[in-house]
Amino acid sequence: MDRRTFAQRLTSGAGALGLFSLGSAEQNVVADDVPIPGTPGRTNVLEPVKVADFQALAAARLPKATFEYISTGSADEVTLRENVAAFQRIRILPPLLTGVAKADPSTTALKQAIQFPILLAPVAGQQMYHPQGALAAARAAAAAGTIYGVSSSVGHSVEEVAAASQGPKWFQLYVPKDRAVARKLVERVERAGYQAIILTVDMGEWKDADRRNRFALPKEVLVKHLRDIGFMQISNSMSYEEIVEFNGQAWDLAIKWDFFDWLRSITKLPLIIKGVLRKEDATKAVSIGLDGIIVSNHGGRRLDGMPATIEMLPEVVQAVGGRAEVFLDSGVRRGTDVLAALALGARAVLIGRPYAWALAADGEAGVKKVLDLLREEFLNAMIATGCAKLSDITPSLLRKA
Repeated sequence: MDRRTFAQRLTSGAGALGLFSLGSAEQNVVADDVPIPGTPGRTNVLEPVKVADFQALAAARLPKATFEYISTGSADEVTLRENVAAFQRIRILPPLLTGVAKADPSTTALKQAIQFPILLAPVAGQQMYHPQGALAAARAAAAAGTIYGVSSSVGHSVEEVAAASQGPKWFQLYVPKDRAVARKLVERVERAGYQAIILTVDMGEWKDADRRNRFALPKEVLVKHLRDIGFMQISNSMSYEEIVEFNGQAWDLAIKWDFFDWLRSITKLPLIIKGVLRKEDATKAVSIGLDGIIVSNHGGRRLDGMPATIEMLPEVVQAVGGRAEVFLDSGVRRGTDVLAALALGARAVLIGRPYAWALAADGEAGVKKVLDLLREEFLNAMIATGCAKLSDITPSLLRKA
């Protein structure tokens, strides 16, 4: 196999998620000697007061290749920038003298009660950012009263993450070609108490930074990931090249709409599709009975040049027509972004990079802090716009510049 084909398979999305490209695995580990907030002896460090502060702390703590893996986008990063810029173009017009002194941000997501409409999106390889990885994120989400979306490639098994907290969890599925492995994985997810399955369907990844950095994972991490999925034939006795080659062939990148028929036949869990931007796809999703739709361009990590998710949200919401719950990810950095997304019809938003940066900065406490921060920003926006409850948040609050 030529190098180009090999690289494409490694970064195409399913399972690998761009993590397992050729390069020096040893460089992509957390720098344990970098102090973090709250560490005795730490000096000249401000308490983070916005998401960008966590990004700066993560940049100081992580190896360059690891930080750029989570922080950069595909190709020229047009979509990455546009996700944030599109929110910044939205203008909020608060009605005056509405007399709201206290707001209630609580809601439900697929019938699960949550304290505020901000969920943790599936993010791969979280042990790269902190040794506790997904376990820390799961505990932080539970403490904050929200849902944790668990990536297939998170770095811990379904059961390990389930045992970390009693909080609600959704499992993001990348599909093994071996349907027996896929079936057993779904059965394990249901048995472990997860409350929904997310199928991420936007594939392909071409990130210049990862190629420049020759980004890779250590052999033992890749072995654990594959065995956690259920590929029990993988062992440390295999060479790194053999394991990478196996991983490149293990995932089904050509799933069609009828895969949901098969998935529905083996689980009673609610099903969510992630990666929707077109109204035609939203219409198809509800026509086959899917429970949730996540409007997403994968945070600008997939095909560059796609539109910002907040710009596509109204079309998707209109196409769905209340027949499924609509969520949004990509580009959420402020509480006002959450307000805008809800005003345009989202049930809730999901964040990815913000909590990955916070995890790198301060582990479980960092993730809890960034969730609390966004919650407080959102509450402030609700009060400032006269919204005592989420149903008060309507498109009348917004005006595009």
